[in-house]
Amino acid sequence: MNKIISTLSFLCISFGLSAQPFISDLNCEHRIDPITVDTQNPALSWQIGGNQRNLKQIAYRILVADDVTLLKKNFGNTWDSKNVLSKQSLQIPFAGKKLDPLKTYYWKVMVWDNHHQTSGWSKIAKWQMGLQSKSDWKGASWIAYEKMPDSLVLIPGIENTNDKRWNKGSDILPMLRKEFVVDKKLKKATVFITGLGQFDLSINGNKVGDHFLDPGWTKYDKHALYLAFDVTDELRSGKNALGVMLGNGFYYMPGERYHKLKSAFGYPKMICRLALQYQDGTEENIITDQSWKATPGPVIFSSIYGGEDYDANFEQNGWNRAGFNDTGWKNATVVEGPERLDAQAEDPLKIFDQFSPVKISQPKPGVWVYDMGQNASAIPFIKVSGNKGAVVKLTPAELLNDDGMITQEAVGTPVYFKYTLKGNGIETWHPQFMYYGFRYIQVEGAVPEGEPNSMHLPVISAIKSLHTRNSATSVGTFSCSNDLFNKTFKLIDWAIRSNTASVFTDCPHREKLGWLEEAHLVGPSIRYNYDIATLCRKVVRDMINSQTADGLIPDIAPEYVEFGGGFRNSPEWGSNGIIMPYYIYQWYGDKQVLSESYDMMTRYAAYLQKQSKNNLLYFGLGDWYDLGPGDPGVSQLTPPGITGTAIYYYDLTILSKVATLLGKTSDVIKYNKLVNDVKIAFNNTFFDKQTFQYGTGSQAANSMAVYTGIVEAGYKTAVINNIVKDIRLHNNGLTAGDIGYRYLLRVLDDADRSDVIFDMNSRSDVPGYGYQLARGATSLTESWQGNRISSNNHFMLGHLMEWFYSGLGGIKPDSNSIAFDKIVIRPEPVGDVTWANASYLSPYGMIANRWKTNGGLFTMQTSIPANSTAVIYLPARKNSVVSENGRSLLNRRDIKILKFENERAVLAVGSGNYSFSVRNIN
Repeated sequence: MNKIISTLSFLCISFGLSAQPFISDLNCEHRIDPITVDTQNPALSWQIGGNQRNLKQIAYRILVADDVTLLKKNFGNTWDSKNVLSKQSLQIPFAGKKLDPLKTYYWKVMVWDNHHQTSGWSKIAKWQMGLQSKSDWKGASWIAYEKMPDSLVLIPGIENTNDKRWNKGSDILPMLRKEFVVDKKLKKATVFITGLGQFDLSINGNKVGDHFLDPGWTKYDKHALYLAFDVTDELRSGKNALGVMLGNGFYYMPGERYHKLKSAFGYPKMICRLALQYQDGTEENIITDQSWKATPGPVIFSSIYGGEDYDANFEQNGWNRAGFNDTGWKNATVVEGPERLDAQAEDPLKIFDQFSPVKISQPKPGVWVYDMGQNASAIPFIKVSGNKGAVVKLTPAELLNDDGMITQEAVGTPVYFKYTLKGNGIETWHPQFMYYGFRYIQVEGAVPEGEPNSMHLPVISAIKSLHTRNSATSVGTFSCSNDLFNKTFKLIDWAIRSNTASVFTDCPHREKLGWLEEAHLVGPSIRYNYDIATLCRKVVRDMINSQTADGLIPDIAPEYVEFGGGFRNSPEWGSNGIIMPYYIYQWYGDKQVLSESYDMMTRYAAYLQKQSKNNLLYFGLGDWYDLGPGDPGVSQLTPPGITGTAIYYYDLTILSKVATLLGKTSDVIKYNKLVNDVKIAFNNTFFDKQTFQYGTGSQAANSMAVYTGIVEAGYKTAVINNIVKDIRLHNNGLTAGDIGYRYLLRVLDDADRSDVIFDMNSRSDVPGYGYQLARGATSLTESWQGNRISSNNHFMLGHLMEWFYSGLGGIKPDSNSIAFDKIVIRPEPVGDVTWANASYLSPYGMIANRWKTNGGLFTMQTSIPANSTAVIYLPARKNSVVSENGRSLLNRRDIKILKFENERAVLAVGSGNYSFSVRNIN
């Protein structure tokens, strides 16, 4: 092997430097330079690029060192992979020496390509190890202001407001502080911390980081997440102070205000280790213990559902700075906390867009309503001045009543925020531990600046809506010539932004729970838009920790409350435990998640098998919210057994593939047999060979049979024709619901019937996105009617986003693709769409496609990243004039014509930038 690499290195000298490949985007565990890696085999990835077409890596070498100076000398004292003949550039597991907690490791890579070139060494990247065991916390204890009596602990939570425990318990949101001295020159300082349910950390009076609502929500009786921050620059020689404010989050829910559910894992608490590494090689640790001081803070009420109140008169200036007199504070109480602490790998929540009022109205005396113009997950921000003790009440809402007042009828009431002024000039405030979904802010107890103020109420000089969401990187773009589709894209995107928190929520107000069906149904749409690899891994662990002893994966994870019937046990929801890990593997090349999830997956499959009757499943919610004659809810058009069994069949086909990947031969045999048994039972029970219909012939039933592969190959075309016929009979209308809609779109897209998708979604009545837009929606609504009794910020109907990329934009993975290493470029110039632009930053690099039609001329510019190949479909007949960069496609080494079919030219290409034109001759 070394001789081969040496030969490659020699050959590359004869080529110009411009032909060299380059390396970029080094990441460890899907993150750039992470400081909380808690696995002994972190996965390393990179991208390669260059100006040659059909560029592929054929070999690599990785160096890892615990000293950057050694790495600069090309010495990897922690791991030297040596020369590895492999095209793999994603998710390569570290295989060197044992990794020590807190230590920073530096790494770089070089590659050789199929053009006999070498990249040279990449830039240096790094990762820092987190704390992998309890002993790594160096004796840090969980501390709190007070301990919750065991009698008040509610695990799981309750949803019965008549339960005698509902209004019991106190709600003290504490501040905790600790002073310490830095008396030597610092090399590095890292703080490892978590606070349950949420925390805000400051050092020497300054907030650490720009996160919101740390840490991510988990099943706290099983585990919690901790974070790490490099705070070297925050510390100074001499006295320093740590300050922490704690919020309730989902850890403790007071029984006041909005009554959705109440759970109580305990009162707010925290654990912290500040690791000080000095230049002389010594170390010191500041840990949480009884010596920390605690007192109630100015946040006097906080509920993840009900709102938050703040009394500025309880502020204590300088409390989080050194030298503060804390003699009136009490010593912290040492308490118990979750036994297991894992590093938070998913992107944190942050504050993004800031919206100012587009309209201010006064529906009645003393009440002002601010229209912020956008329905979003957010918190209100105010700048206000007034008398000491005056109270300003802010009530958020998605909608207004006919009288111009806000209404929370559809999403739970009451929810509000209160701010009590201290009365010393202009004061600013926003909630710290709660967010909500709203467009409007109703203000009472204050007046807008410039308005008459005979009551001498506080004056609001500024009010904003601060949008909060998961900070996952944007990786996709889409636009087209159809204005309705562009507005629909934005509508769906706002629902995605508003419901991507530390779980994929159903809505940012009513529940904020991780309902699992959308994680796999709308997941592909989200992945085209945002890099959610780490968040998906977190959701997988939420499901693992929420799975019951008998194998059930409940409809929500983390499961804070046990809902009844199909709202806890529906196969279309729980199957996310099997589907999502496989989708993560398909999209990101992450095979480790399959190993980690396999026990959960097999246990859930065994649970479904036990619940089946003759290999069929007859329980659950079915095609939730389908469009039938009655009010939306449990499936109306698709008979029981069809969607649940189809998902079960799909689960089993995935398990067979996963078992194959993991080398579990006996499981492959078992699942293949079960796949066949379920298929026979499903078709014998639900398929009519005379009409080629499943069940009642609903769109959901037929589409799921086709997509999952249950339908026999000889009947597939007839079933698809029935789907199209049903859509046409409903005036190009959708009837499929929450479950069936995604599969309907996928079947039509795969069958080259994007014309039908266009007709379905170009309407301005129900069911159509245009109807929601016409009614003033700024985020996707839960129901097609956009009715007032449903959520108006819900991504349940967001499946069309996937088609915008895969159909109109033409970018989709091949059926055998892993992380888009095999790409299909097949744009669909349908309806009145004359151009479309789409791009997706895949794990291998940027995929982009831009096409335009003008008369008889079709042009398209396509970019394929290195280490990937593509099959490209151009709308062309055999007598069309097809060229690339003005050159004929005949006898090209870089482009291979595979065939002409269905009025398309089918080409095979490697990486590179391409410019095609097709002139169709009549």
